[in-house]
Amino acid sequence: MQHVRAQMAFGPRPTGSEASRRTAEYIQTRLRAAGWEAEEQTFTYRGVPVRNLIGRAGQRGGPVFLLGAHYDTRLRADRDPEASAQPVPGANDGASGVAVLLELARVLDLSTVQGEVWLVFFDAEDNGRLDGWDWVIGSRYFATNMAVTPEYVIIVDMIGDAEQDIYYEGNSDPLLREHLWTLAAELGYSAYFIPEVQHTLLDDHVPFLERGIPAIDVIDFDYPYWHTVEDTVDKVSPESLERVGRVLETFLESGGRYPVSGEGAAERGGN
Repeated sequence: MQHVRAQMAFGPRPTGSEASRRTAEYIQTRLRAAGWEAEEQTFTYRGVPVRNLIGRAGQRGGPVFLLGAHYDTRLRADRDPEASAQPVPGANDGASGVAVLLELARVLDLSTVQGEVWLVFFDAEDNGRLDGWDWVIGSRYFATNMAVTPEYVIIVDMIGDAEQDIYYEGNSDPLLREHLWTLAAELGYSAYFIPEVQHTLLDDHVPFLERGIPAIDVIDFDYPYWHTVEDTVDKVSPESLERVGRVLETFLESGGRYPVSGEGAAERGGN
């Protein structure tokens, strides 16, 4: 929870704001403290500076395993009829995914991972339909300008709700999705990772899917405080963060590969 609280201490973090800049510096500082290389990708959208952040560690030259989350928050709480002009605090929708990836950077045993891990923190995900903005601006720019194609992409978003129900997301790659949910069940989390499609979403995984890269969205979209001023730190559960982080850690520390078809078939992410 410390990473959630640290981000929340900066206030709402819309793209281009001072709070966004401070959050980006915090993310980079925590990555470097964990021994990861920290880089950034900058561009401008509608006159606003956008900043994607990339942490890299593991086997250079090996397959790239990309895990991502957005760190920006929505400029206005347009789903809140009482406060629609106010910014969204973004404890769950923003800070929770970042917190899981930063903790993963700290605890991951990279010697067990059969490739290079990229932790990418996307900017400009969450202002779609506000002031002429589109959704997933940062991830779309990143996917369009990659010099290296990752083996797969796993996005974590809105995963901190105390009432955690993480269903399959309809656009997500079926094989990677099934593998991760099966792993969650093996860890005792079947009550929280539910292998049924509940929502089909435009999120940061979609720009990668559009380029033929297997990608999934690990998201609990049944969150009543989404895009309201009530998306506050008291709604985030450390147990929910722990479950998602543990699934990702176990997946990567088992090599970071998954079967591309039935049992005994070749694996994605390996040589």
